[in-house]
Amino acid sequence: MESNDIFGLVRHNLSAVIPELEPEAITMDASLADLGCNSVDRAEVVTMTMVDLGINVPVMDFQQVGDIRGLVGLFARHAA
Repeated sequence: MESNDIFGLVRHNLSAVIPELEPEAITMDASLADLGCNSVDRAEVVTMTMVDLGINVPVMDFQQVGDIRGLVGLFARHAA
């Protein structure tokens, strides 16, 4: 799956978890925390996206993720 497709999934799941979030605020350079996601919201977005992609990413791998671009890249590596 292409990075743009994965970004679309993350964007869709973010909008589902935080419906009041403005869609244009969701960019590759934004972090989930900057967008107002608490730890439960972040876990929900990550879990929903992994289910959508049919992958399982070890929790330790997320320590290196700082923004949505990093999250998309991580998902892309595991979806390949």
